Amino acid sequence: MTTSVGSARTGDRLPGRPSRRHLLAGAAGAGLAVAAGVQQGARAADLPVLGTYDVVVIGSGAAGMTAALTAARQGLSCVVVEKAGTFGGSAARSGAGIWIPNNPVILAAGVPDTPAKAAAYLAAVVGTDVPADRQRAFLAHGPAMISFVMANSPLRFRWMEGYSDYYPELAGGLPNGRSIEPDQLDGNLLGAELARLNPPYLEVPAGMVVFSADYKWLALTAVSAKGVAVAAECLARGTKAAALGQKPLTMGQSLAAGLRLGLRAAGVPVWLSTPLTELHVEGGAVVGAVVARDGVPGLVRARRGVVVGSGGFEHNAAMRAQYQRQPIGTDWTVGAKENTGDGIRAGQRLGADLALMDDAWWGPAIPLPDQPYFCLAERTLPGGLMVNAAGRRFVNEAAPYSDVVHTMYERNPTDPDIPAWLITDQNYRNRYLFKDVAPTFPFPDDWYTSGAAHKAWTLDALAAAIGVPAAALRATVDRFNSLALKGDDTDFGRGDSAYDHYYTDPAVLPDSCLAPLWLPPYHAFRIVPGDLGTKGGLRTDARARVLRPDGSVIPGLYAAGNASAAVMGHSYAGAGSTIGPAMTFGYVAALDLAGALQPFGRTTGT
Repeated sequence: MTTSVGSARTGDRLPGRPSRRHLLAGAAGAGLAVAAGVQQGARAADLPVLGTYDVVVIGSGAAGMTAALTAARQGLSCVVVEKAGTFGGSAARSGAGIWIPNNPVILAAGVPDTPAKAAAYLAAVVGTDVPADRQRAFLAHGPAMISFVMANSPLRFRWMEGYSDYYPELAGGLPNGRSIEPDQLDGNLLGAELARLNPPYLEVPAGMVVFSADYKWLALTAVSAKGVAVAAECLARGTKAAALGQKPLTMGQSLAAGLRLGLRAAGVPVWLSTPLTELHVEGGAVVGAVVARDGVPGLVRARRGVVVGSGGFEHNAAMRAQYQRQPIGTDWTVGAKENTGDGIRAGQRLGADLALMDDAWWGPAIPLPDQPYFCLAERTLPGGLMVNAAGRRFVNEAAPYSDVVHTMYERNPTDPDIPAWLITDQNYRNRYLFKDVAPTFPFPDDWYTSGAAHKAWTLDALAAAIGVPAAALRATVDRFNSLALKGDDTDFGRGDSAYDHYYTDPAVLPDSCLAPLWLPPYHAFRIVPGDLGTKGGLRTDARARVLRPDGSVIPGLYAAGNASAAVMGHSYAGAGSTIGPAMTFGYVAALDLAGALQPFGRTTGT
């Protein structure tokens, strides 16, 4: 690994913040002089020139493709270089929720959002972790970005009705949510390029067309009439698509495909299997990138600048060990495997500042043998609770997933919570889908042989299997059962927020996310700190320009998405807080490169 320019600084935890997170100063140490980049450039000057464009974009995820599409429609020539042999990055693997307040889709649906509400809410969630002008830039340009994407690609979007903001009780929070997701798209439109779309993290059930917003109801199909109706609707969509000869895409597959179709229509080439090696500097400005195309190094020149959208560093073990808390690993993330921090390190070598490097888009995950499973509904549905190594509850299991992992890390040094255990009973298993395993159906044998899952006919036997004190586990379950029967979790506040009730069972009363455990056998699932990707990276300003530690701009260098430090700081405003800002700041970067960026979301040109 390239030698680090500096190290992130970690501050004290801030009490009373909604995400219960600690504060990171987030600045890297002194950077390398620009002269170092010039020296690198001297070597690059000897390489063959693979092409000259106005803008070079690194990465074909949501940030990179949105930047390239915007640049092209502003009349700039552009190329996208992608490390992987597929396009779409982590966005293609995702559920593709997009959190953009006041976007045209939610306003058309009658969502009572306003700029004042959005600003108050984001400020309350993010606090001082991120400069106010970056927050304003995101809120100002996000709606225009959505309108632009719809005007320049086949993408259309749906409101994820009912998917609450993650802290709806804060000023400006919306219990019914602001998140949107891509509508269905026919993969046939891509032609041969469909084979180069990065596969999804989880396959949609065969014969069905499923949106992210459907999964909360599909989990309840065995116990809910609405669950049955939603499943029937998903099947009807699949049947219709098959009859029309379509290859239906939803979620991240639809988002990546739609952006790629926009690039094709705009004449933007996408070079796959073309990793970034260095950023090329001349005269103190970034004017290109050294890449390896077909295994041969070459220089791609950029007349106006380079946009780094190459993703985070979740699959770089050395970087994770350097910047993040232990225990940590590269086998608990669901981010794209090519995300090894290439763009971040290239910027760092030019003296770029880094921020938020200790953080990630965390979520509790079960380390299954094939890949980690990112738990959403499973830890929230009634009839389950989480315990630590002492056999005690330690968190509101239904809290936003990033908060649960922040709590795990904060407590772990003194009261070990990594791994934790999700405990359920057979009543829970008889009622709810778990990952893709239907109610009452057995789990795969390798879940048990790998230690990811355990089953026992008594709580004492289950405690022995997972290595926690039996008396403590019995006492914890007894206490939880008494709270669940009353419908009031006075210990951790599960059910107090509207968000807690999204992935729950409305038929369970008096609280839809609380039910006692009473029917053996009992089940335990190993829980580790998973993530959707890291959220620390190159520090940028409100125009997506990369900054040095002294706040000065590195000319010609821009960053968006997980290669940049997140505008969400250490928190998570709502579903899609990764992709929404990634696309927005890709859009902002391209407009700035085109000289078309105006305040308050106004733009000139196309």
